[in-house]
Amino acid sequence: MSCSDKVDLPPQSEEDYIQLYMPQAVDGPISKNLVVSDEPQEAIYGAYYGGINYPSSDLKIQFSVDAAVIDSFNNANETNYELLPKESYTLSSTETMIKKGTLGTEPQKVSFITKGEHAMEVLKNYILPISLSSPDLKINPALKTTFFLIRVEPNLDDYTAYDKSNWKVIDFSSEEANGEGPDNGKALFAIDGNPESFWHSQWQGASPGPPHYLVIDMGEEKELHGIITKARLGDNDGKPQDVAMETSLDNITWEPAGELTLPDNDQEQKNFLSGFKQARYFKFIINSSYNASYVHLAELGAF
Repeated sequence: MSCSDKVDLPPQSEEDYIQLYMPQAVDGPISKNLVVSDEPQEAIYGAYYGGINYPSSDLKIQFSVDAAVIDSFNNANETNYELLPKESYTLSSTETMIKKGTLGTEPQKVSFITKGEHAMEVLKNYILPISLSSPDLKINPALKTTFFLIRVEPNLDDYTAYDKSNWKVIDFSSEEANGEGPDNGKALFAIDGNPESFWHSQWQGASPGPPHYLVIDMGEEKELHGIITKARLGDNDGKPQDVAMETSLDNITWEPAGELTLPDNDQEQKNFLSGFKQARYFKFIINSSYNASYVHLAELGAF
């Protein structure tokens, strides 16, 4: 076929190309990690005109929170997000327009409440699906809804370490009772307040692999927000890597309290649990360690 040959294309309607859409939906879900604050935190949503030329008249635009799409989103993404409570956000507008001769609405804002009576729960994963509709023009179904994935994190600086003077290690997976000398190796050295001493899993006579664990009795019930870890000083293999926490009020019934991956260094690490827990006892579980089946830890604390 030469460049001069004519090709007959089927008739195509301009209306097939003219659709409204939400630009925020183009790149998929939008993650918003918020902080606890007196001031509302915001995200932007809006609508655009896609197609040929510009609108020849004003277009009515409507927005709504579409809870009906959450189940399909969770099923498709293997997630379990819950709808953000309506008391925890406000939409600046649910009705606006794309004015004649323009391509988009003015930016609309959703404001999130993270502190006070109507604040969302901290450390919980929420979803807010905002959907577009219009009586004036067809909607692009693939870009009809913007999914905001919302999580609010407390400020670590607002939480101080709990006093460990009355803490006890009441159970452990193993300890090196002899091979590390009189001031190292035993489980009790993980809570002695000395970053130069350390607990080490057993290696003399036997070398049990993961999971390794310590069970701590804090001596009284507290609201447990997170854990503090400090690896053994130096560049040793065997630092905790993948860890989990469980909490209990009675040392009988235990609840999962979160999982995390610690960095391969000897700096102090503060990490929140998956949610705040009332507890007297907690179990620190090391499911893997860096480049080793054994593990060691200088300090374990909580806040």
